[in-house]
Amino acid sequence: MAKAQKIAILGSGNIGMSLARGLVKAEYCKAQDITLTRRGLDHLSEQASQGFNTSDQNSTVVAKSEVIILAVLPQQLDTLLAQINGAIDPKRHVIISVISGVSCANIKAKLGNDVQVIRVMPNTAIAIGQSMTCIASDNASAENIAEVTKMFETVGAVIKINEDLMTSATALCACGVAFFLRAIRAASQGGIEIGFHADEALKMAVQTAKGAADLLLLQNSHPEHEIDKVTSPKGCTIAGLNEMEHQGFSSSLIKGIKLSAQKAGDLYTKG
Repeated sequence: MAKAQKIAILGSGNIGMSLARGLVKAEYCKAQDITLTRRGLDHLSEQASQGFNTSDQNSTVVAKSEVIILAVLPQQLDTLLAQINGAIDPKRHVIISVISGVSCANIKAKLGNDVQVIRVMPNTAIAIGQSMTCIASDNASAENIAEVTKMFETVGAVIKINEDLMTSATALCACGVAFFLRAIRAASQGGIEIGFHADEALKMAVQTAKGAADLLLLQNSHPEHEIDKVTSPKGCTIAGLNEMEHQGFSSSLIKGIKLSAQKAGDLYTKG
């Protein structure tokens, strides 16, 4: 697997197109090195105008590519694998799956045990180079894992994990984007209630959340350490935090992540 090889993204929904845009923006490859597939080509007209190749023929695209990224919905996977099975060459192709709840073994059962499969779980922040991406495999070579890691490091942070934790990674990192966005939305609504205009409240909430995250990332700090810096005795911050905890703030977030992980594990087998 090499940087100059052709990349096929089969199933160009939100994640697939975010990945394509992110790789081009990071100059990992050029738009003409990527082919996007979708059943309705009219949905890819904008991408075609940006230089991406587009097609609705998955098998044909696979035959002309080396890196195959599976990005369809879990319930669509078996149909896709049946379409491309005859075009897969284990000696030439590397399969990257970003599909929730689908193991390497599930894919190899359809394409053959000799096929190298790497599971990858990015999130939609990949479009701006800020994804948190987890990678796992049960048979890929160290060289291919290194190249896939390099690919996704151009669009965010990457961590290699055991495959049995991939559904958990889906809940924490992929679903997690929505959880943190909802928290920011709630904070902005609180800002409106205490007197700010909607646009002001949203800007203030977004920048505050970004600053809080950067405190942890840039200083390698722990949340509680940073919380202690802004909670003084009988102060307004601790009063607000305690009220949120009384209403189940942390508990609801933890329960939501656990339920999402359970759901992610069932998407392929139960639909």
